[in-house]
Amino acid sequence: MSGAVLDREQLGHLRHWDNLSRQWPNDWSLMQGKGTSQDDFGGYRFQLAYMVYGLALTHRHRLPAAPGLFRPTMQRLIEKLLLPEVWLYWRDVSRGGAVFNAHLVDQLHEEWDPVVRDNIMYSAYVQSCALLHDHLFAEDRYAAPGALTFRHWSFFWGGGEKRFSYDRDSLTEHLYWQMVENGYLGVACEPNCVFQICNQPAILGFRLHDLIHGGSRADEVIAGYEKAWADFGRLDENGHYAMMVLEDSRAVRPNEAPSPWVDAWCGALMTMWNRDFVHRHYPCQVAAFLVPGDVSGDDGTLSVRSAPTREVMGQTLVTDTCDTGWVSAWASEMGDRDTLDRLLAHVDRRMNPTWRDGGLYYPRNDTPTDAHGRRTDIEPMTGNVLLGYARLNVPDGLWGLYQRPWGPEHHTEPALVEVDRDVEVSRAEVVDGVLHARLRRETAVPGEGRVVLGRLPEGARVRLDGVEVAAPGGVVDVPGGPAVDLVAAP
Repeated sequence: MSGAVLDREQLGHLRHWDNLSRQWPNDWSLMQGKGTSQDDFGGYRFQLAYMVYGLALTHRHRLPAAPGLFRPTMQRLIEKLLLPEVWLYWRDVSRGGAVFNAHLVDQLHEEWDPVVRDNIMYSAYVQSCALLHDHLFAEDRYAAPGALTFRHWSFFWGGGEKRFSYDRDSLTEHLYWQMVENGYLGVACEPNCVFQICNQPAILGFRLHDLIHGGSRADEVIAGYEKAWADFGRLDENGHYAMMVLEDSRAVRPNEAPSPWVDAWCGALMTMWNRDFVHRHYPCQVAAFLVPGDVSGDDGTLSVRSAPTREVMGQTLVTDTCDTGWVSAWASEMGDRDTLDRLLAHVDRRMNPTWRDGGLYYPRNDTPTDAHGRRTDIEPMTGNVLLGYARLNVPDGLWGLYQRPWGPEHHTEPALVEVDRDVEVSRAEVVDGVLHARLRRETAVPGEGRVVLGRLPEGARVRLDGVEVAAPGGVVDVPGGPAVDLVAAP
């Protein structure tokens, strides 16, 4: 660790995620995109899951000694991830009727259980988010029977309550056997559609499950996945990631046009277990999507060129591509600082960065360009989540989370085990057994202005800006005003 502190924008993204996590159930303010019925790439499930992923990466790589800052927010986001508003789309999508599964409608049926078959684009996020929480905090919160329960009942329609009970282990077991039964090719998202992208979170989940319980199920799944995809090739003939394989015909769908989100999303995730392959192909892939500078000349910014809007079944497709966000997240994982900085320069100039209740986000804008032809459209998935994810991630961040996990000793080190809502944490790490933190009380936010220090050695002394303070029971009051440096040393 270098003693680096989070900057204003990074802290603003963390605050925005915390604010969204605290909205009342089914209050999805700022989160509704262009698509309908939560069945596209800007859906609530993706926003919630990648806030959890972003928090996990920030805790692992930037603020490792602040579990009390991250644990409650992750729990609230996972609680929202289980709400029926997030997964009820599956009741309809499970019946098919889309362009790639219309011929199967006689074989399909309405399915209420959102994880029992297919739908890896939801089930794997529930699995991996629950396991991220329990791995990072050395807890078994989501191991309890029924800890991951999906339920729906309406007074107005639907009959009796629908209730489907799982936990982190039973869900992982279920997804594993789905993988095995499909020859490790992967589990379908929509019926008949096995996307490369959506199976990566399940692999992360298997790895985290191995870390908690032992075993090598993730390695087994990867070996089988590699063998299964060798018959098709992970890349299409133009060097972009193949989007999916159709389950029944085994026909590969290439990245047509191509679409930035396909390469960026797949690359940002697959790097955790296939780093060299992803890095090798990244430069040529990303170059196809970047638009340099302003229309009047190079001004140091970059924007992302989306694929043309598609016509499907006689209809114009309305969907959130999240191209800007995914390319930014991809560049952050690749350690491509120049590209990331220039993308962020573009969004900061042209996509209306907004501060709300101490949090930073970029509000939805459906207008494609400004009067000068510069990209301005932005989706909630990008503006709420992915730009913050990109700013808070580090090079090889997901790879490091996967390949270099914390050992048991991490959970014996001094830490901020509780953090009040109004306390901003810009540094939290242990160096040679000494806890270092930088704290600031945000008086515009409700809270008591306290942190609780845990796992301190006997006789530890606590100082704020060099002045020793009392810390009964590990409780420290953070003063108002500028940020203060806390040191807790033996």
